[in-house]
Amino acid sequence: MPNHDRKLRLADGRILGYAEFGTAGGKPVFYFHGLPASRIEARLTHTAACRLGIRIVAPDRPGFGLSDRLPGRRLADWPEDVAQLADALGLNRFAVLGVSGGGPYAIACACLMPKRLTAIGLVGALGPIAVPGLDRIMKWPARFSFHLARDRPRLAELLYAGLAARLLRRRPLLALLLLQVAEPDRPVLQCDRVRRILQASIQEAFRHGGKGAVEELKLLASGWGLALQWISRPVHLWHGEKDRTVPVILGRHLAAAIPHCQTRFFPDEGHFSLPVKHMEEILQTLVAADPKRQETVGDLSAPVRSS
Repeated sequence: MPNHDRKLRLADGRILGYAEFGTAGGKPVFYFHGLPASRIEARLTHTAACRLGIRIVAPDRPGFGLSDRLPGRRLADWPEDVAQLADALGLNRFAVLGVSGGGPYAIACACLMPKRLTAIGLVGALGPIAVPGLDRIMKWPARFSFHLARDRPRLAELLYAGLAARLLRRRPLLALLLLQVAEPDRPVLQCDRVRRILQASIQEAFRHGGKGAVEELKLLASGWGLALQWISRPVHLWHGEKDRTVPVILGRHLAAAIPHCQTRFFPDEGHFSLPVKHMEEILQTLVAADPKRQETVGDLSAPVRSS
């Protein structure tokens, strides 16, 4: 049932783009894409979701793909967009899955709309790199990008909204391969199906240029403003110990900060190999975690504090 190009007009007038994969009418899982990426990335879940009878809903974040920008946005703004999309689709409760740069957005939903969530999944998730010391363990290109967007946003916009956006639109996979990925990631990125999906996802991310990417880099490099200790729903975290894109220390930091976080660290997996090779296990875990509690729709009342 893949439907790549769906749109919803939000209450503030913005357009939110999204795609659906898997099984229509199946158990719902909202998929939050990486950075830079778009809703098309979630096509990687389609086969596993069909096998398990799961409905994947994959929204574009503001400034990516079909979604309008939201200047000055915060992580805390995202759950309201998700809630409006869920309402429009008639979904009361659902799981969320944040992959890589989508991880902080799954955490924002866990903090701010817990009563609508059945489970939270984090795969190779980016941690709060504004925490002193955590950013230094990332590879220098990522560290440079985050710092530039946070400290010199105008320069970052010139660089990423111009040259980098054009380059990634033309040959996005080349940029990924040049990041010296871990050995387990190489055969995955050489797979034709995976390469085509990631290439289309990244090209779509820059549909309207690179301003959305710069805004997101700046947002993620700053304090998140979320209280991880207040998370009350089941959180499942998967991370490859050979991940060079989001080093495993960031996953361990999240695991320690989130109460009762259930973790699985893979000694021989990287950033791309883990979700591609283990997606069926990940989705199965999320839909099996539903506590079946009937609660009020639309809860956005959890405290917001510095992470």
